[in-house]
Amino acid sequence: MPHERPVVKRTARAILLDGPDMILIKRTKPGLDPYWITPGGGVEPDVDATVVDALHREVDEELGAEVTGVVPAFVDTVPEPGPADGDFADADGPVGAVEPDGSDGVKVQHFFACRLVSMDTSRRHGPEVDEPCGEYEIVRIPFSRAGIASVEVVPPSLRAYLDANIEGVLTLLAPDLGQVVQGGGVGPADPTDPAGSAPGGP
Repeated sequence: MPHERPVVKRTARAILLDGPDMILIKRTKPGLDPYWITPGGGVEPDVDATVVDALHREVDEELGAEVTGVVPAFVDTVPEPGPADGDFADADGPVGAVEPDGSDGVKVQHFFACRLVSMDTSRRHGPEVDEPCGEYEIVRIPFSRAGIASVEVVPPSLRAYLDANIEGVLTLLAPDLGQVVQGGGVGPADPTDPAGSAPGGP
């Protein structure tokens, strides 16, 4: 019977929609093919009271953005790579890390469906901006099966989830869900908002 592995890292990532589009970050590093990741990053226990707080902090750092309608959509559990693998490990890095006591450790990646409220790229800050490793380019793709298939979204588990659940993700942001997560708390959806969305949403 498989043993329970210790969770050594958690990340918060945004399946971020703006109208009919999904916002991604195209990562280009020397010697590697480009790949596309969702905005987000590691939960910092000394900074983030909750995983959702980490999500808001990360999208502010990486995009200069605010989001709303934050709803859990997908969880991925992967072996945790060593720190030398950098942010690529947050998306789809090598596997097989072992804890100092010899046990396998895992990273739990929390993906949240949400909508863009505002974005001002001049407000971007943090290590991705101050000390970039390669290029970070904010891009939009159609939130459709064809759009998802047009780029190398990582991790592959997320790409497969989105391909199977385009309609389902949209229903997570619909007003009849009943409640949406805002910041670190939970509150009722706004019945006057046609899609639980930010201005410009579908």
